Amino acid sequence: MVALFWGGTFIAGKALAQAMPPAVAAVLRFGVAVLLLLPLAWRSAGGLARLSWRQALATAGLGLTGIFLYNLCFFSALSRMPAGRTALFVALNPVVTAIAASLVFRERLRPLQWWGIALALTGAVVVITRGSPLAALHDISQSIGAGELLMFGAVLSWAAYTVIGRIAFAGLSPLVATTWAALWGLSFLLLGSAGDLAELAWRQLPWPVWAAVVYLGAFGTVLGFVWYGDGVKAIGPSRTVVFNNLVPVFGVTLAALLLGEGITASMGMGGALSVLGVMLTNRKT
Repeated sequence: MVALFWGGTFIAGKALAQAMPPAVAAVLRFGVAVLLLLPLAWRSAGGLARLSWRQALATAGLGLTGIFLYNLCFFSALSRMPAGRTALFVALNPVVTAIAASLVFRERLRPLQWWGIALALTGAVVVITRGSPLAALHDISQSIGAGELLMFGAVLSWAAYTVIGRIAFAGLSPLVATTWAALWGLSFLLLGSAGDLAELAWRQLPWPVWAAVVYLGAFGTVLGFVWYGDGVKAIGPSRTVVFNNLVPVFGVTLAALLLGEGITASMGMGGALSVLGVMLTNRKT
């Protein structure tokens, strides 16, 4: 379900990226999220408990990486690339996260899991290079532009969020940790978007843009982030992040159905490899 919700964020995010600056889009997304998260946290845990210094630093790290940096890269990339192609870059997440987790937490992955990660990486390469990896080596500028580099930044930011989440979720519930992270991230975003917020023509925004804001805040953030945190806490960051390989499948499918974007052979092949990578990495035997 998280993968489905996050696949939809690329469609909703495209609408926002075309209507406003990236930082403003991120502020609206997490403004809605905070309004929903605070009463949920109050009902579930009786409010937001006072944080220790370690918890404050961990949740601030979550806000800086998974909310502030990720969303700036995310919306900036969507303003430059088709939604479906942007979504397919999520297939790089497991590789980066597994390497980071192995370095930070000394996690050991079985050979079969590494094969799954390798398949996911192969699928990402096929997609990024539009099915011509050898040609891309001769002229990399044809495959990698500003949008692709921004999505690489988003991948690195999300890997950092997942690894830091292992620390934050150890002493806090996923809902409380996510609420604190959203508050931190929204604060960072407000500081970085003050000028753009004042200049935006709010009354000229059409209703689909506001619908996209609600979707991003409620489904793409509240449900998505909390359930993702449940996954990190239950099965660890390396196995949880592999499910992100299903995000491109949903993203490409929704982009084709709702935005009329085409699906190329390389996108289909890369998506299939991603699904196979998910299956292999999450096998218990």
